[in-house]
Amino acid sequence: MKKIEVSIQETNNPTILKFEANSFLTQYESFEYNNIDDAKNSPLAQQLFYLPFVKKVYISGNFVAIERYDIVTWSDVQNEVREQIENYLNTDGVVVIPTETKKKTAVTVYAESTPNPAVLKFVANKNLAPFMLEFTSIDEAKSSPFATELFHFPFVKSVFVDKNYVSITKYDVAEWNDITIELREFIRTYIENGKSIATDDAPEISKNTEVAKEEHFETLDDTSKEIVNILEEYVKPAVASDGGNIQFESYDSQTKKVKVILQGACSGCPSSTFTLKNGIENMLKEMLQGKVETVEAING
Repeated sequence: MKKIEVSIQETNNPTILKFEANSFLTQYESFEYNNIDDAKNSPLAQQLFYLPFVKKVYISGNFVAIERYDIVTWSDVQNEVREQIENYLNTDGVVVIPTETKKKTAVTVYAESTPNPAVLKFVANKNLAPFMLEFTSIDEAKSSPFATELFHFPFVKSVFVDKNYVSITKYDVAEWNDITIELREFIRTYIENGKSIATDDAPEISKNTEVAKEEHFETLDDTSKEIVNILEEYVKPAVASDGGNIQFESYDSQTKKVKVILQGACSGCPSSTFTLKNGIENMLKEMLQGKVETVEAING
């Protein structure tokens, strides 16, 4: 069984620290506890409240966030807390006790068009995954029971999951008018039954933790770091609203070429070339004058 590792992540609030695991702790739900009585359904939170400096505990996706009282500073206790959480999780400690009412919560899913006519975005009122997951075949989807079942529909070409939505790319053999209701109902029922989106040992989890992303970021040259920051701040929120994502791949200082990977609705989208050239390329040229000449999608 894979060892669960916990890393420490600072937040914008100096009194709150995140303890991020390389494994899912909850599916779809978030929990907030203000005291030990609140935490009756969470043995992990109850244990944490025995620490005198713990004010609040939040559990969601793959992390535990703790708000402290001012009687201590995090630098004095954070490593001890990290070890306690890690040891608890690795001895099969229960994070949250599931209840029937929690498992069978009302779920709504609606379909939303994207700039890519081959892709439809299905948005749920529940978080599906703390990380982006993309699968272009049933063989790639071994770590995701959800995507595997979607690929059993003969018209599903690829699956992209992020936060509270799934973008599905279809083959031309089917029309959205004929399959949208069927897909929406499948997704709604799947979530409502509390079935897992991805397995705890999914490689995407380790690859997409904040620590892993930070470690990769630190290996980049200064211009690449600037490009990543610009994409994160100005580009990703816009493409996410369209059901897709753009991932930095590389930067060549000699040719001044930036390579990116398009995901979800962005991949294969007829308007992606226009977006790259007239949007992202122009933005990078203007903000990083003399450093960027072209932007190229290696999968588009």
